[in-house]
Amino acid sequence: MTTTSPDLAGPTKPVAVVGRGVRPKDGKGYTAFRVVNATLLLLMCAVVLYPFVNIVAQAFSSEGHINAGQVNLVPRGFNLTTFKVVLSDDMFWTNYKNTVVYTVVGTVIAMALTTTYAYALSKKHLKGRTFFIGIAVLTMFFNGGLIPNYVLITTLGFKDTIWAIVLPNAISVFNLLVMKSFFENFPDELEEAAAIDGMSTYGVFFRIVLPLSKAVLATMVLFYAVAFWNSWFSAYLYMTDAANYPVTVYLRNLMAGVTTGTSITGGQLDNMTQIASNVQSVTMLLTVLPIVCLYPFIQRYFVSGVMLGAVKQ
Repeated sequence: MTTTSPDLAGPTKPVAVVGRGVRPKDGKGYTAFRVVNATLLLLMCAVVLYPFVNIVAQAFSSEGHINAGQVNLVPRGFNLTTFKVVLSDDMFWTNYKNTVVYTVVGTVIAMALTTTYAYALSKKHLKGRTFFIGIAVLTMFFNGGLIPNYVLITTLGFKDTIWAIVLPNAISVFNLLVMKSFFENFPDELEEAAAIDGMSTYGVFFRIVLPLSKAVLATMVLFYAVAFWNSWFSAYLYMTDAANYPVTVYLRNLMAGVTTGTSITGGQLDNMTQIASNVQSVTMLLTVLPIVCLYPFIQRYFVSGVMLGAVKQ
């Protein structure tokens, strides 16, 4: 777009005017920065992805190529023996179902407790607010220890039940503080307007605050779900019946059985050496796959959720 401007000393001259939506040309320094930045990010992605791709390749490779160190990014001697042995075991599917139940129930309980606790702590007029925050932070540095926790769980009658897994890990203090910071930055005017319209505190929380907090809620759901899905030590400690194990304990016992050369599926292993060579890769892949599939659906909330809970206005 051009226009003309009068010149007292002569004829009019065209003057360039940058219109709306026209992007100015990048300078050489900024262009060089973008190139270097993109190159470094690609290198970092390659470094992060290489171990995962290598594990996938080993999971589908034959025992001879794995032991010879010939498997890098592409499977060699395509083989599904270990997958067939693991997936044909009824106990695997029973433990997998347990993991799904533990994760769903544990995440629901954790989100209910974390959101209500964080919302209460975000109110500066709450009596004893400093005390309750201090109690929560104290648990980040000190805990009862393994033996007292075991005695407590046993005394409460939680052994061999779902509650031994979901209740001790119901609140993560880190997640609590992030959500508390988010609620502190929530506009007070919205809550005041809802209160004027006759809403109770619970109505404001469930109908105003939570629907407008989808980003941080999705982030916390991801954190809790991953923690419960990957948890194995609590079940290994408090569960005595194999039918109550999560899949992580099953896969841990599978790896331990192969390592020690003992029978792991009723003594019906046709190729122990093949299974021993890539059982670790197969178990890692089977464990992480559901979370990998879940992540893309809530990834768009992830960064914004953490930032909204960490930036002061």
